[in-house]
Amino acid sequence: MMVHVYSHSSDHLKKQDDLYCGRTKMNEDLLRTGDLSLTLKYPTERDSGGYICTIYRDKDILRQKVVLQLKEPFPSWAKALLVLVVLLVVSGGLLFHFRHYFMSVYKMEVDSGVESVQLICKTTLCLPKDAKVEWKDKHDRKVHVYENGSDQPEEQDDKYKNQTKMKRNLLEPGDLSLTLKYPTDGDNSTYTCTAYSREGNVLMKKEVLLTVRVPQVEVDSGVESVQLPFNTTLHLPEDAKVEWMDSGYDKVHVYENGSDQPEEQHQAYRDRTKMNEDLLKTGDLSLTLKYPTDGDNKTYTCTVYSREGNILLKRKVELKVRVPQVEVDSGVESVQLPFNTTLHLPEDAKVEWKDKYDTKVHVYENGSDQPEEQDQVYRDQTKMNEDLLKTGDLSLTLKYPTDGDNSTYTCTVYSREGNILLKRKVELKVRVCQVEVEEGAESVQLPFKTTQNLPEDAEVEWWDKFGRYYYDNRKVHVYENGSDQPEEQHQVYRDRTKMNEDLLKTGDLSLTLKHPTERDSGRYRCGVVSKNVLIRYKSVQLKVKGLFIYLIITSGKEVMFFSYYTVCKLNSSKCF
Repeated sequence: MMVHVYSHSSDHLKKQDDLYCGRTKMNEDLLRTGDLSLTLKYPTERDSGGYICTIYRDKDILRQKVVLQLKEPFPSWAKALLVLVVLLVVSGGLLFHFRHYFMSVYKMEVDSGVESVQLICKTTLCLPKDAKVEWKDKHDRKVHVYENGSDQPEEQDDKYKNQTKMKRNLLEPGDLSLTLKYPTDGDNSTYTCTAYSREGNVLMKKEVLLTVRVPQVEVDSGVESVQLPFNTTLHLPEDAKVEWMDSGYDKVHVYENGSDQPEEQHQAYRDRTKMNEDLLKTGDLSLTLKYPTDGDNKTYTCTVYSREGNILLKRKVELKVRVPQVEVDSGVESVQLPFNTTLHLPEDAKVEWKDKYDTKVHVYENGSDQPEEQDQVYRDQTKMNEDLLKTGDLSLTLKYPTDGDNSTYTCTVYSREGNILLKRKVELKVRVCQVEVEEGAESVQLPFKTTQNLPEDAEVEWWDKFGRYYYDNRKVHVYENGSDQPEEQHQVYRDRTKMNEDLLKTGDLSLTLKHPTERDSGRYRCGVVSKNVLIRYKSVQLKVKGLFIYLIITSGKEVMFFSYYTVCKLNSSKCF
């Protein structure tokens, strides 16, 4: 193979073998000094062997010398390792600077919204002029192809059309890096750069892991507005179009021809969005979204287009609206769903609380509560503060909550014209008391302790949830007119229940259930009513753990189901 040619006072490298391209050098004035030494750059183990230096005059050989490059007693790999160790100790920064030459997988991280990102691929290898360079993503799609001295856009996957660029003279030793324009998190992938010879042999292969970070914005439900940030230093044309879209591909905001285009917005975002003036001049493309709720938890994409429709910039922002959670135990007297604002509200504003089923929980309008607009389920159960529009305290008090009140509640404030001024969600979770007992216990207590000195005319009633529907209830125990009412009990509970004496004075409304079996497992509820108004309420979940499986005892045509414990008790025999 031709390594180096010097003739007529200069180098002549047209016949040089591609393997040595860009790697050889001889001294100046070599004919005058007689120093015909050859410098070989970036030597590898493949370069080991004999080299012949020949001096010609016309066709005559004047002198010829063989130089042997021998392997040293100290192995080359050990020498290289020693060099790396020295570099790490002496100059860690230098190794970091050249890390793209050594790493098998190079990692790149950028923020969504940058104009472009460069996928680094550098090598010391001098590639032949007819080499082919191919970039692919992890799905084996062609990102960029360079062949026959130029780019081959027709071979690109459509996803990457007009999005990639490579440097000129890329076949010189060093840089095969790829520039990827307006990257988003959809471009997160491992990209592979492969160089092939004319025969299709792999000359070099490197991987680059790209991570595009999507900024996250977090706010609490109930804030007046939230900003989705996007600032750029890129000079944008005056006729550019700016479009924000959500992850459902609905248009959130459109700016075109120097002004907003509300008619192109999705109706869910009408009158809720705003962008800065002179946004193309300032480069501030941020979007303000008013009264955000958890329904706005999405990934939003801002795209800037040229007049011809080409993408100039692209960015994603993830929005998370936190819904505050309120947890209480079943049986408490009341719970507050908090909502405080510093926004100055008009005197004629309307405040409306609804549950997740869009049922009206509480309505405040024209300076007072509007109970006639409430759903009957919530009548006499809700309360709001006085002067709520002046103080900004729009909290709702929900009396005697139960697990049936577990819901997400939404408070919306409207102007006189019906426009939304504020919106907030609060999630309520009422914990149900859990009681467990082994089958065979003498009794179990379902606890319920409340305030003392309940009204003397109060009625206390325990009932169970026997079936699937709300009317599938059986009366477990009834206390009325100062005494128990066993005749109102369901026969399943006759002679099996007991409540404390003076329960209205002590406030201890607990129920004792005797001889519990596995069939008694389920939800129990206690309600206290005075003057036809519910004033206390609690749920208790009972679980009776059976000792063994049920046995079936037949007697004629009757079939009876008993637990192992019950059979033993009835027979009064010793059970194993």
